[in-house]
Amino acid sequence: MDEKFELIAPCHFGMESVLKREIINLGYEIISVEDGRVTFSGDASAIPRANIFIRTAERILLKAGSFKAVDFDELFENTKAIPWERYLTRDAKFWVTKATTNKSALFSGSAIQSIVKKAMVERMKQTYRVSRFEEDGDEYPVRVFIFKDNVTIGLDTSGVSLHKRGYRQLVGKAPISETLAAALIMLTPWNKDRILVDPFCGSGTFPIEAAMIGANIAPGRDREFTSDKWIKTIPKKLWYNAFDEAEDLIDRNASMNIQGYDIDPAIIKCAMKNAEAAGVREHIHFQVRDVKDLHNPKPYGFIITNPPYGERLEEKAVLPELYRQIGESYKGLKDWSMFLITSYEDAERYIGRKADKNRKIYNGMIKSYFYQFMGKKPPTKNKDN
Repeated sequence: MDEKFELIAPCHFGMESVLKREIINLGYEIISVEDGRVTFSGDASAIPRANIFIRTAERILLKAGSFKAVDFDELFENTKAIPWERYLTRDAKFWVTKATTNKSALFSGSAIQSIVKKAMVERMKQTYRVSRFEEDGDEYPVRVFIFKDNVTIGLDTSGVSLHKRGYRQLVGKAPISETLAAALIMLTPWNKDRILVDPFCGSGTFPIEAAMIGANIAPGRDREFTSDKWIKTIPKKLWYNAFDEAEDLIDRNASMNIQGYDIDPAIIKCAMKNAEAAGVREHIHFQVRDVKDLHNPKPYGFIITNPPYGERLEEKAVLPELYRQIGESYKGLKDWSMFLITSYEDAERYIGRKADKNRKIYNGMIKSYFYQFMGKKPPTKNKDN
């Protein structure tokens, strides 16, 4: 029987339900859902597939072990007891990239990193009967989480964070991460048959992520992952299979009406280049246009956007007028829905309408709100026609 692994997928706080749905759709079993992460089980092929297909996770960690530790001796001994040789080769280069701790007796991140590394070295020395390691082989980054004295140690199978899809060469002033943009789109009822407009598109993240969802383009199909060299754990064939699957699933006949506007011509050029790199340029119409000029005769469309927050003082003064314009433009669209993420506390007041739903979301370190203004649903099509 194929060996099962426990895998941990960290995500933006508040996006756990979207990530859980993605994992279930890939065919894997959920073990637990906690704030900011979902743990699931899968065989070795789940590692390449999760990395290539999941849109909303920050990375995929292979859980090596978990235990309770209230002092450094316990941390050392329990880490050493993990069978690291099961994953790491004799020449493995391994280090603790990050240690986070919350409500625990152990609170020094750097000390935790150092102890875990020492314990791993001791285990490897005993297993491979060597006195020192060259560490000139493949990379195995390690991450440690401690919550209420419960320690979880995972190997980072992704390497560079999964929000780096490989298409965004150029960014605007206040970019939204690709993983958060995808998660927010997936929180809405939008699908590829409905118009989507982002009137503050910046470098194009919302339109590009939407087009990739609509054309079923896997977010990780054009990048590399740390674990694609871990032949001890994941046979190379499983990576080839997952990349082939991603290519086969692309809907090359997808037809969409996605539009991205911005008042800055330079940033629109940059958005076009990013869309080109993502392979979705044909699906998006980019244009230099002000939000006050947003109108569309067709009903049932969507606005999904990340308007200016006014993080800088001089921008704050223009926000009431800007959000008033957003409200005016939205009012002129028949039966449209609007979803916007902003940290501006007075957004609803100046838009002139209370949101139907509102979610608190952290965009980076900025506390933001995802305001959801729901339009009418289109009539269901009669299947006999």
